[in-house]
Amino acid sequence: MKGISVSFPAIDVLSKWRSVSADTALEAWLDRERDQLPLWLPVGVGLGIAAWQNLGNDGAALVGLLCIAMLFLSLAITPGKRSRYLLLVLAASLAVGFGSITIKSANMSHAVLGKIWIGEFYGRIEKVEILSARNIIRLELSTDRHHDLPSKVRVNLSTAQYHSDFVTGSIVRMRARLMPPAGPALPGGYDFARRAWFQNIGATGSALGDVELSQPAASAPILSSSRASLTQHILSEMSETSGAIGAALVTGDQGHINETDAQAMRDSGLAHLLSISGLHVTAVVGFIFLIVSRTLSIVPWFALRIRVPLVAASAAAAGAVVYTLLAGAEVPTVRSCVAALLILTALALGRDALTLRLVAFGAMVILLFWPEAMAGPSFQLSFAAVATIVALHDLPIVKRWTERRDEPLVLRLIRGVISLVLTGIAIELILAPIALYHFHKTGIYGALANVVAIPLTTFFIMPMEALALLFDIAGLGGVFWWLAGQGIALILTSAYFVSSLPGSVSMMPTMPDWAFVAIITGVLIFGIFKTKARYFGLIPFLVGISAMLTSPRPDLLVTGDGKHLAIVSSDGDISLLRSKSGEFVRNMLLENAGTNADPIPIEKWPGVQCSVDMCVFDIERGQRRWSVLATRTQYQVPQMEMAAACKRVDIIVSDRWLPSSCRPRWIKADRNMLEQSGGLAFYLTDEKLVSVNGDNAHMPWVKAAREAKARATLGSMVAAQQSR
Repeated sequence: MKGISVSFPAIDVLSKWRSVSADTALEAWLDRERDQLPLWLPVGVGLGIAAWQNLGNDGAALVGLLCIAMLFLSLAITPGKRSRYLLLVLAASLAVGFGSITIKSANMSHAVLGKIWIGEFYGRIEKVEILSARNIIRLELSTDRHHDLPSKVRVNLSTAQYHSDFVTGSIVRMRARLMPPAGPALPGGYDFARRAWFQNIGATGSALGDVELSQPAASAPILSSSRASLTQHILSEMSETSGAIGAALVTGDQGHINETDAQAMRDSGLAHLLSISGLHVTAVVGFIFLIVSRTLSIVPWFALRIRVPLVAASAAAAGAVVYTLLAGAEVPTVRSCVAALLILTALALGRDALTLRLVAFGAMVILLFWPEAMAGPSFQLSFAAVATIVALHDLPIVKRWTERRDEPLVLRLIRGVISLVLTGIAIELILAPIALYHFHKTGIYGALANVVAIPLTTFFIMPMEALALLFDIAGLGGVFWWLAGQGIALILTSAYFVSSLPGSVSMMPTMPDWAFVAIITGVLIFGIFKTKARYFGLIPFLVGISAMLTSPRPDLLVTGDGKHLAIVSSDGDISLLRSKSGEFVRNMLLENAGTNADPIPIEKWPGVQCSVDMCVFDIERGQRRWSVLATRTQYQVPQMEMAAACKRVDIIVSDRWLPSSCRPRWIKADRNMLEQSGGLAFYLTDEKLVSVNGDNAHMPWVKAAREAKARATLGSMVAAQQSR
C-alpha cells in the first residue's frame, strides 16, 4: 500500500511533463511553420463549402456545433499561443465557407420546371451562344414567369431558326419543348442540374418551328456584340480549323471547333488551351507589359521622370480587365484576371511576383464570391496547376537547377527544356487524379504535348493574333493571321500525334469520394508545410492513390431513364442493351465503366438470351450467380407471364412501370424506382447498389425538382378531376 501511494505523484509528474513537452513541441513546430499558416485559410473556407456540398442546408447545425466546439477549445488554451489562434481562424473560416455557399444557393433559389412542357411563350434574350460546329444556337431567355415557367430558360435553335437580329435584349416568340435540367444519368456523372441551379436556369429544351422577333433590342450590348463581331472577324481571316481555335484563344468562344479536333485536344491534354484561363490572361498581360515598358523606356524624358514599370503594370491591368470582359467574364477567366492583377500589384510594389500566398489569396476571392466553383473541375485543375508550379520551383533543388548562371546558350536552352518537362510531369501527376475523379479519364502524354503547345501559344500564337488585330486597323494584318494559323496547325498536329500514341488515354471507373479527399489532403499537407511534417502528407496521398487504382468496375450500369444498360466485365469488356445507343450515351457508359473497349453486341455476350422485347443473362461474381432481366421495348408483356419471369431473376431493369406482381429476388429497377433513385451502378461482388440520388437528395436543386414534379402531378390530377 505504501509503494502504491508513492507512485501516484510520480505518474502525475510524468504525465504533466509529457503534456508540457507535447504542448511546447506543438508551439515550436507552429512557430517554424508560421509563414505557412495563412495558407490554410482558404483550405478552411473550402472545408466549409465541402461540408455544405455533402450535407446541404441540413448540415448547418452540425457545422455550427463544430465551430462552437473549436471556439471553446481555443479558449482553454493559454492566450498568445499560435494553436489558440489557429483554432479560432479555422472555426471562422469553416463558418465563412459554409455561410458563403448557403447564402449563394439561397439567392439562386428559383422555380424549376416540374415536367416536360410544350407550348408557346415570349422570352427576352439574355445570352446568345453560337455552336456552329454542332449547328446549334443556344439562347438564355428571361420569361417573366409567363405560363408559370421558370424565370430563366435555355433553348437550342437550329441555324435555320436563328436570325442575326436575335441579340441580347430583344424579345422573341417561340413554341418550344422544355424539360427540367438534367441531373447525372449515372453515379459519378456530370450534374448539369447543379450548374443550372447556380446559373438560375430552371428549364432547358429546343424550339419547335419558326422563331419570331417580337421586339428588337433597344441597343445591342457593347461587350456581347463586340465579342461576336471579333469572333466572326477571326473566323473570316483564318482557315476553318485554325480560325475556330484562334477565336477560342481570343474570345473564349469554343462553339466553332469541330468535335474531332476537340477530342484530340482533350486526349492529348491540351484542352485547357481552349478555355480562357491563366495561360491566355498571362499572355495578354505579358504582351501589353512588354510593349508598353519597352516603348516608354526608349523615351528618355518619360523614363527619367515616371516609373515605367508602374505605368506598364497599370496598362497591363487595364488590358486584363478588358480582355476578361470581352471573353465573357466566366468564372475561370475572372479567376485568372484576379490572379493577374495581384501579380501586377506585387510587381509594382517590388514584391515576389508569384508565391503560394498570392495563389491562396486568389482562391479566397473565388471561394467567397463564387463558392459553387470549388466543386467543379475548372477551379480544382487551375489552382492545382498553379500551386504545383509555385511549390515545385520553391524547392531548394529546383531553385539551384533553374537559377541563372553564366553558361553557353545551348546549355541554357537544354536546362530550360528539362525544367519545362519536369514541371509538366509534376503538373500531370497532380492533375491526373482530379481529371480521373471528374471525367474518369486522363491523358498520359500531356506533359509531352504541353512542352510544345504552351510556349507556342504564349510566345507566338497569341502575340501574332494581337499584332494581327492591331495591324488590321490599316488592313495589314494578313501575314500575322497566317503565322498564327501555322502555329495553331502545329499544335493540332502535335495533339493528333500524342493522342494516337498507344495508351495515350488512361480510363478508370469512378473512385470513392474518400479516396479523392485523401489525395487532396496529402497534396495540401505536402505542398503547404515546409518542415519535415510535410512528408506525413505522403501517407493519405498514397492511400488515396491505391484506392483509386484498385477501384472496382461496376458490373451493371443503368441510366436514370431505364432505357440503357451496360454489362461490364472485370477486364473492361462492355456490352450495351441497345446497340443503337447514341454516341453521347455510349461515351458516357464507357467513361463510367472506366474502359475504352468497343462495346460487344449484347446478343454476342456469353450466356445472354434475347428476344425482341427483353434480354435475360447471368453474371457470376464471387460465390454467386446473378440473374438479370432487362426490357428494351414498350411492348406490354401479359401480367401473369411478366410475374413469372420476374420471380426467376434477381434483378429486373425496365424503362416502364411494372405491375406490383413483378417481384424479383433483389431489385426491381423499373420506372417507378428509377424516378426516385436516378441512375444505378451495381457492384455485385459486394452486393452494393449506388444510385445518383443516394448522395445528393439533400441538395436544393434536387429538392426543388421533386417539389415541382409533385406540384405538376397534383395539378394534372386536379385538372383531370375537373374535366370529368
